[in-house]
Amino acid sequence: MYRPLADEIRPTELDDVVGQRHILGPDGMLRRIVESGQVPNMIFYGPSGTGKTTVANIIARRTHRSLRRLNATTAGIADIKAIIDELDTFLTPGGVLLYLDEIQYFNKKQQQSLLEFIENGKITLIASTTENPYFYVFNAILSRSTVFEFKQLTAAEVAPAVERAIRFLEERDGVAAAVEPGVVEHISAACGGDVRKALNAVELLFTAARRTGEQVDITLEDAKAISQRSAMRYDREGDDHFDIVSALMKSLRGSDPDAALHYLARLLEAGDLIGACRRLLCSASEDIGLAYPQAVSMVKSCVDSALQLGLPEGRLPLAQAAILLATAPKSNSVVLAIDRALADVRAGKSGPVPRELQNVHADGTGFEREQGYLYPHNFPGHWVRQQYLPDALAGAKYYEYGDNKTEQAARRYWAPIKGEE
Repeated sequence: MYRPLADEIRPTELDDVVGQRHILGPDGMLRRIVESGQVPNMIFYGPSGTGKTTVANIIARRTHRSLRRLNATTAGIADIKAIIDELDTFLTPGGVLLYLDEIQYFNKKQQQSLLEFIENGKITLIASTTENPYFYVFNAILSRSTVFEFKQLTAAEVAPAVERAIRFLEERDGVAAAVEPGVVEHISAACGGDVRKALNAVELLFTAARRTGEQVDITLEDAKAISQRSAMRYDREGDDHFDIVSALMKSLRGSDPDAALHYLARLLEAGDLIGACRRLLCSASEDIGLAYPQAVSMVKSCVDSALQLGLPEGRLPLAQAAILLATAPKSNSVVLAIDRALADVRAGKSGPVPRELQNVHADGTGFEREQGYLYPHNFPGHWVRQQYLPDALAGAKYYEYGDNKTEQAARRYWAPIKGEE
């Protein structure tokens, strides 16, 4: 029966797990917990292929508890009940260590069905998720569990696993691998921090490699062909999407055109044209605002062009927009002003519109009085002092001029007219 290479060479000791030194190193908290033999309920959170399942297997062997696996994408209440029925039988004399993969796919009722047995210790839960557990795992489970984050691996951390896989396949198949320089480094970098993906690439390379007698030729060209686009981690509905669009916005706000182009490229490579357009349009008002008012119309033109062109050509106007926004002067005065106004409205601070500002055509109702509106264009500088806010908010200040050239020019224009110098 075929077994994937990643499963065949899965580490059986913590020292053989690549990466995750922050929790599995000599002083790592998870290592110390495992070595103590007193394993609590835990949630492993992190990208796929970073060792969550491997560590759960090691823990099960260390604790001598019966390991049961469920994948929440296919399991249901019946599967949980089947495990519960095994409790207190000769099948599970020391209790059950339940490894529940992708717990975010279990609904509240399914997760809560485990609570009683987690409480009395008959089931020790190790759940894994690629999504933020504080958003996807219900509080009742979270409050009884310790969360450990498994981080995406670097190419340097993946490389030992790739080398180990090559040695294993040489020994298993009775061949010698002639590995071209750069192959290990390329696979390690191209897998996007996913060890499973890297090992699958090694296995495929051996399967497709040219053989001369007992020698297998592993070429860099083949490695590049197998691993193309495999470094992409992206899920339009998951944390990856929100992390990338957040990084794009913060790079634009931080005036770093290189970082902005990097995150834009990741969105475009994943085909998320709409997501890229929305972030660029938002940044034009949120981060540039009145410091460079023309940015909104210029970015809108770039977005319109991109949507008409589609990909791959649409990358050009979007890159133009990203560079424009990253290098433009910045002001968040628009955000601060509207948020202050919204805060008052939401707090119930409003009141009737001043009579002077009401629609004059409302007269004739029997409640007439002179409206008293002063038409600013009839006064010097096209301005006259009068109250525009409701009485309850008279004198409220929402907008403050930003410290950029454009807004300061507006301040200098209005200050003498309004007598604010």
